[in-house]
Amino acid sequence: MTDHPAVPSGKPTSYSRVTLSRIMTAVDVNLYGTVHGGVLMKFVDDVAGAAAARHSGGTAVTASIDEIVFSEPVRVGDLVHAHAQVNWTGNTSMEVGVRVVGERWDSAEDEPVRVATAYLVFVGVDVGGAPRAVRPVLPETPEDERRFREAEIRRAHRLARRRAIQAHRAA
Repeated sequence: MTDHPAVPSGKPTSYSRVTLSRIMTAVDVNLYGTVHGGVLMKFVDDVAGAAAARHSGGTAVTASIDEIVFSEPVRVGDLVHAHAQVNWTGNTSMEVGVRVVGERWDSAEDEPVRVATAYLVFVGVDVGGAPRAVRPVLPETPEDERRFREAEIRRAHRLARRRAIQAHRAA
């Protein structure tokens, strides 16, 4: 008889929500005077990692960045907020959605603008670095349910793409 580690009990979507904020400075910009995409990508990975670790109750590592879309430039002085939550969970993996908004330094009374969105896949790992079971996410609202269903679509596409590439390489 083989002992299987117990899967932790589920947590609601709201449990994983994390927001990080920072003011962009001159060291963050490219030659065009806007913030490097890589700076925003690291910020996205940081907030997503915090959400994944919170949800999984331990270490979680980035397995892939499924998609990142930059919709508006960020400039020096802008206050940027990255909001993350776990959208979907499998046995050891989680999809984390991130929305990045910016408050313009020169028009702080205006509504924040969406500057980027991203979907990342994290895997819970144990102290030896091996994948470990993560608790299920329990969607709470219709919006959470929508995100969960769309995450399942993105996962199916990732798996189909991987199978197609493997089949092509084998041919």
